[in-house]
Amino acid sequence: MTMQQTISAVGFAKETAAPRLRAAIADDKAMLRAARDLTKDLAEAKPSIYWPDMVGSALVGYAALAGAIVFANPVLVALCAIVAVLALYRALMFIHDLTHIHRDALPGFRTGWNLLVGIPLLTPSFMYEGVHTLHHKRTQYGTVEDPEYLPLALMKPWSLPLFVIIALLAPAALMLRFAVLVPLGALFPSVRRLVWERASSLSINPAFRRRPPEGEIKPRVMWQEISGMVWAWALVASTQWLGWRPLLIALAIMSAVAVLNQLRTLVAHLWENEGEAMSVTAQFLDSVNVPPPGRIAEVWAPVGLRYHALHHLMPSMPYHSLPEAHRRLVAALELDSHYHSANHPGMLVLVGRLARNTMGRRNV
Repeated sequence: MTMQQTISAVGFAKETAAPRLRAAIADDKAMLRAARDLTKDLAEAKPSIYWPDMVGSALVGYAALAGAIVFANPVLVALCAIVAVLALYRALMFIHDLTHIHRDALPGFRTGWNLLVGIPLLTPSFMYEGVHTLHHKRTQYGTVEDPEYLPLALMKPWSLPLFVIIALLAPAALMLRFAVLVPLGALFPSVRRLVWERASSLSINPAFRRRPPEGEIKPRVMWQEISGMVWAWALVASTQWLGWRPLLIALAIMSAVAVLNQLRTLVAHLWENEGEAMSVTAQFLDSVNVPPPGRIAEVWAPVGLRYHALHHLMPSMPYHSLPEAHRRLVAALELDSHYHSANHPGMLVLVGRLARNTMGRRNV
């Protein structure tokens, strides 16, 4: 067994024995200091990595999507669909880094991503910007004010399959939003207000209401909304020349992308907080790393998302620097450090833990 495997096993054993409620855990100052001091040279976002990765993923995804539409052989269609799902999923996940990197770090990247990925997939960056950062606020994480948190581990067993299955409807809901609700909102302020509050953020908390856009995001919202509306109309209009098959295949592939992302979200945290404000260390322990040696996590948690707990320690760290930051912290911190307790072996183990917790609440 390698040193990394030993550390992961020790961390997992500690985690499974730990109490479920973590809100009162004090901050691990040694871990926080190490995270700050050992990674200072890794903070630069490198355009030479971001641009080829994002553009390449998008182009591969669109080429595979085209193959799934034009090929008649069922095997080729299935293979193209799988490639399209994985590549477009990776391209889409750059929205996460867009929210955290400094606005001057990657000139033109936000606009380029929106034109190549965000608008075509009807998920422009304004749906995450100004929302996801609330999830990282010290006093809001895990509370009712967190748009990206539900205490899933403390809910009924049916909540987990429903949480995943509902993602199947996301592409159709986005089509409805941009093609119908956006123009209606231009005519009726009450509709516009409702759409903005309830259908303009990639959130999972049904109690979340988005506040009106302010500052530099307002003009971005305007052009992204209009672009999304025009693109949605173009997709519907294309059925008059191409028939419904291309659009239905595209929607099916995007539904698969949405489900894959929902599965990743399901295991991004332990979801064990009951609404209290948490320390940074408690937030870290309620979050999940799935580090190497396993490779499959890079497929279902791409663009650095397999290091989600580490991301909560250093939200602005570029995705390409997270593996090295993790290696440094694993090597520097003792085995009894809280850092190792956030490292988990894989998706199935995490889903099993969630399922056991919810099953324990069947009669509650």
